Amino acid sequence: MEQQVRRKRKIKKITIKMKKKMLFLFSVIVTALIILIIRLMYIQHVKGASYEKIVLSQQAYDSETIPYRRGDILDAKGTILATSTDVYHLVLDCKVMNSKAEYVEPTLTALFLCYPQLDEAEVRNLVRERPDSQYNVLIKKLPYEDMEKFLKEQQENPKIKGVWFEKNYIRTYPYGPLASPVIGFTRSDNVGMVGLESYYESTLSGTNGRRYGYLNSDNDLEKTVREAVDGHSIVISVDANLQSIVEDKIKEFCDTFENNFRDGAAASNIGVVIMNPKNGEVKAMAQYPTFDLTDPWNLDSLYTKEEQETITEEERSDALNRLWTNYCVSSTYEPGSTAKPFTVACGLETGTLTGNETFVCDGSEEISGHKVHCVNVYGHGVETVRDSLMDSCNDALMQMSYRIGVDNFTNYQDIFGFGLRTNIDLPGEARTDSLIYHADNMKKIDLATNSFGQNFNTTMIQLASAFSSLINGGEYYQPHMLSKVLDANGNVIRTVDPVLLKQTVSKETSEMIKSYLYDTVSEGTGKYAKVAGYSMGGKTGTAQKSTRGGKDERNYLVSFIGFLPADDPELVIYAVVDEPNTGDQAHSTYAQNIVREILEEALPYLNIYQDEVISDKALTPDQTDYYTGINSAASATTESQEQQEDTEEAAEQT
Repeated sequence: MEQQVRRKRKIKKITIKMKKKMLFLFSVIVTALIILIIRLMYIQHVKGASYEKIVLSQQAYDSETIPYRRGDILDAKGTILATSTDVYHLVLDCKVMNSKAEYVEPTLTALFLCYPQLDEAEVRNLVRERPDSQYNVLIKKLPYEDMEKFLKEQQENPKIKGVWFEKNYIRTYPYGPLASPVIGFTRSDNVGMVGLESYYESTLSGTNGRRYGYLNSDNDLEKTVREAVDGHSIVISVDANLQSIVEDKIKEFCDTFENNFRDGAAASNIGVVIMNPKNGEVKAMAQYPTFDLTDPWNLDSLYTKEEQETITEEERSDALNRLWTNYCVSSTYEPGSTAKPFTVACGLETGTLTGNETFVCDGSEEISGHKVHCVNVYGHGVETVRDSLMDSCNDALMQMSYRIGVDNFTNYQDIFGFGLRTNIDLPGEARTDSLIYHADNMKKIDLATNSFGQNFNTTMIQLASAFSSLINGGEYYQPHMLSKVLDANGNVIRTVDPVLLKQTVSKETSEMIKSYLYDTVSEGTGKYAKVAGYSMGGKTGTAQKSTRGGKDERNYLVSFIGFLPADDPELVIYAVVDEPNTGDQAHSTYAQNIVREILEEALPYLNIYQDEVISDKALTPDQTDYYTGINSAASATTESQEQQEDTEEAAEQT
């Protein structure tokens, strides 16, 4: 009973007042619906024709793209290396020209007069068959001066109607082949293909704008504009003048050695890298073969005109990829004796070497049934750690490797970055992780040959970056190209600071390595790279490759890496000559001479001053002039000790 009473209490009666409110709300809703229906009927039946006209007008009227301007690439001193130049598309609006009969002939006459390349019959046929067409591009990418001729005619004759010019941009490279693999180029759609153009695509590119045309309700033509957003510009660490010096010296070498020993190129590849060891900036990066950015598809540097007519598309593609590949970043090779300073540094850092040891070089080491020879097959005799670098003694380095051990050696290879990408801001950096040994698969003979730079691979940028840490106090900086990012108005919006990644060796070890390498250039195998009046350190390399013909005819990759001034290095320079076109390749003087020639011109430009007295022992040009022959007697004597740096047994392990 109580439950029924409670239920009755919950039921509320609908009062008269509530009924009135509900009726009012219903009336409002019905009224609103009626008004909405009437409005829709009005739009559909009264204004429908006008709206339809607007929509159809928008469909018939082609909106115009406003292209963005791609950002520039500038060198360290503001020299423009890549830029976007204004060009204009010639557009014919047949509808406007045909709006009055008196406009047609004056307009066409002016067109054919100013642009004789136009096909008159084709244009007249277009006007006749598509009289109402509004967007007909007759000529693309006209320079301003070609547009100016027609504008002058148009000003003088008011009956010239229906012709206008659509602005666009074309990518230009003012210095042609200069630093071409580094800079890269863009495709026809303004997208970067290789080099910095590709790596910084998102920075350099912008967003196209749009200009819309439409008819309003009064049949008046109106326009809405969404402006284009231009790309940012980048400032890089490369110095165009220094880059030009490097490329000129490479060209001099090529002019001398092309078709020298056998028909063909001066070398398979040549690469030069100049870095600031104090911050990782790349100041110059050049190579041979190379290409011209104004015509990157040209294969004249690799094939004759006749050969190009017969090569397959696959051969053409391979040749272009070779030209566009940045050798200093994307190619791997066995470094040879330029790796020896790293072995010594590893021993000093791990305490397995003190620098006071001596080793007896008898010309070879017997390892696992293989006889691995020294550069001097007759032996150097007693060698100190310093001597082993000065004389480039393989035997002493192999004996050091036994003390260092596999674990220490492979650990320091990782610390120096061998097997790892440097992550330089350039595309296509090669991976070398599968091209080196690790602790779990390195045998005694692998350790021995690795100690003097054979049987593992590196890249130029990898070795140059690691070497910079050896001589700058042990600080490993990430190598980089980018210095600043600028907006479209030239304002700096981002500055790139050096990235210190790790400490590879102690300052004490760094000082010892610098002193050893100073002696290597002053008195040892690197003396042909020395520039008179400058303190300098460095190391040569002669890495054996494949056999060319008979047993005594082998291919070699020769190199030199150096630094100066010796006490406080401001630059590191690394040159590689892969298979020089000569009968006797195993001489690092080819690379040393390129380095010396570059430095003799570059050092005064860079305001790096002489810091040594020029002695009577300073080299004369006659002693190092490789332009008059394959090798001077002095060069041949010194380098004969290096030509067997890498033995058949070591090569078999590769």
